[in-house]
Amino acid sequence: MFKNSNALYAAFKAKDARFDGRFFVGISSTGIYCRPVCRARQPKAENCTFFSTAAEAEQAGYRPCLLCRPELAPGSSVTDATANLVHRAARMLEENCGSGQSLEEIAGRLGCTARHLRRVFTAEYNVQPVQYLQTCRLLLAKSLLTDTGLSVLDVALAAGFGSLRRFTDVFKRHYHLSPTALRKRMSEEKGTDGDITLALGYRPPYPWENMLKFLAGRAIAGVDMIKNNTYMRTAHFITTGGKHSYGWVRVGHKARKNVLTVTVSESLLPVLPQVLARVRRLFDLHCDPDAVYEILQSMNTIRPGLCVLGTRIPGCFDAFEMAVRAVLGQQITVKAASTLAARLVGAHGAPVHTEIEGLTHVFPTPEDLLALEGPLELHLGPLGVTAARAKTIHELARSLAEGEISFDLCAQPEETIKKLMTIRGIGSWTAQYIAMSALAWPDAFLETDAGVKKALPPCTSKERMKLAEAWRPWRSYATVNLWNSR
Repeated sequence: MFKNSNALYAAFKAKDARFDGRFFVGISSTGIYCRPVCRARQPKAENCTFFSTAAEAEQAGYRPCLLCRPELAPGSSVTDATANLVHRAARMLEENCGSGQSLEEIAGRLGCTARHLRRVFTAEYNVQPVQYLQTCRLLLAKSLLTDTGLSVLDVALAAGFGSLRRFTDVFKRHYHLSPTALRKRMSEEKGTDGDITLALGYRPPYPWENMLKFLAGRAIAGVDMIKNNTYMRTAHFITTGGKHSYGWVRVGHKARKNVLTVTVSESLLPVLPQVLARVRRLFDLHCDPDAVYEILQSMNTIRPGLCVLGTRIPGCFDAFEMAVRAVLGQQITVKAASTLAARLVGAHGAPVHTEIEGLTHVFPTPEDLLALEGPLELHLGPLGVTAARAKTIHELARSLAEGEISFDLCAQPEETIKKLMTIRGIGSWTAQYIAMSALAWPDAFLETDAGVKKALPPCTSKERMKLAEAWRPWRSYATVNLWNSR
């Protein structure tokens, strides 16, 4: 049983999927226990008891909720593998809906049969995977028809439909109008230069200027940059067929509409869903700022204005890129770390043509660094990277390439942090920072960070951790607020 009930109730109230499977809620007024994402009517805090496992809840006399089905929560005992399979499948369907992959191919990548995937997927989402996939494709197509100047045929292919006829038939059946008819209803002018621009919504307020300032300070020359109040970067994707897609991404802000505008090069059209997923992670677009502020506003008792409504966690576009930069940034300035990262990119990153001045390379992949002959320190030493850090980067690359560590959103942050700290050269600060940015973990806390220490009143490490307990489950957001207060 957990003791910090206030923090857990806040996570339960927010219905944040990032906490699913990490605890269960026993509700005394009904006698049932739920997952933190349950959409049933919110019970009062005094009626809630929080358990670390479903078994613990049942031992206390609670029955499983029939609506949220605790047995399907990721990380719950014997159903862990099944639940994780389903969530991985959903993410793959969403991010690869434009690839034209069949269910059989997706099931094969997941190591199961299509029949088994249909059964467990339907049990979790109450729809068959083919229906889920079709909805993803239709929603992507609708966005492309509404927000871009792509031809209807290009839209159909980008959304994963095998032919224009098939696309038109499915679109008419679901939306009761043709793709052409929908396009005629558009009111805004669409681009005609071959680039694709879409809008991604967020819950306001959004600290766009603060986010750009953070990213600008950590920009890697050749890879990403801030210009004209816009974030731009190179991008590299490897499709399931092993095909490499290179291009660029540009992200702007329309405050009046509460959206970020995402423009991608035409070369990235085959991987558009993956691009959008990474942009959402980078700019933390899934955040509910009101839920976060409800807990963190207590920070203002330390100093007025310390916590600001709308604060977001700066995420990452490329998890390996972010992790390497975190290693390079240990015990040196942010600027110095950016310089080292730029040298690494210039020496070992793949060149890419973007037509955007200043964007010239993509960050090397783990495989790129592992393919270098001889010890990695021989290659990174001339760039100014110490031998110790080069060895750490090599071990990090190896662990990712061999699947010992994963940075996908199905990874368990606490377990990933432990695995990262087994790598020589990665301590608590680096592991927590990677979890916060690469894994989008909302409850990381960098208690040894110099900026965190400076923003708080003088106190011991133990006192800082005790203070941060009141900020659960949003300690990552508390960390960013402390950084921004300097």
